[in-house]
Amino acid sequence: METLYIIIPAYNESVNIRQCVEDWYPVVEAHNQNGKSRLVIINDGSKDDTYQILLELAKERPLLLPLTKENGGHGPTVLYGYRYAIENGSDFIFQTDSDGQTTPSEFELFWNKRNEYDAILGNRIVRGDGKQRKFVENVVCILLRLIFGVKVEDANAPYRLMRTQLVAKYIDKLPEDYEIPNIMFTTYFVYNEEKTVFIPITYKPRNGGTTSINLRKFIKIGWKAVGDFRKFKKEIDD
Repeated sequence: METLYIIIPAYNESVNIRQCVEDWYPVVEAHNQNGKSRLVIINDGSKDDTYQILLELAKERPLLLPLTKENGGHGPTVLYGYRYAIENGSDFIFQTDSDGQTTPSEFELFWNKRNEYDAILGNRIVRGDGKQRKFVENVVCILLRLIFGVKVEDANAPYRLMRTQLVAKYIDKLPEDYEIPNIMFTTYFVYNEEKTVFIPITYKPRNGGTTSINLRKFIKIGWKAVGDFRKFKKEIDD
């Protein structure tokens, strides 16, 4: 029987975190035939009571596993969750975010394709977070095509089901504090012709709370990414 770990980073999400758990806990319950699947929500050093709410919710939800760490940003928190899933023997990792922009009802379509593909990645055709972020995403995809020669439909969607052994294959190529790991995982998967498919997903406006990455920070990360992409490409070629 297969073990699923749903990995969700959370930063200052006291407004959204109860709904997040209500949305995603039934998903992990439905895929817990061996008793080992978990909904892992990682508090990334929130300044509000996100973690306290999670601890309260976990008292009546045995599959909810709240973790907490010092603030490091979204990307490092995602990597922290991936490593936790690898170390604890999950078969599949599903990653999404805690802000209510993604839709749990679309998970089954991904799950049903797990025997056909090792990475099933969301494609945000319509972006609920605005044209500016869509523009940044388009620039990233252009850079990936120029530097790596890969064509991807959405490099960074926080809606991805992956075989844990595939994540483990590439995770040590990235620093623990890397800020955009999902972009590089997508790139590695496509570049190395892993069994990957992109599926359109719904991507709604954010419910509320605090986003850990504003547009200025996202652009700064993107600028740094150009150098990182060239470095990673050189490592691949070597």
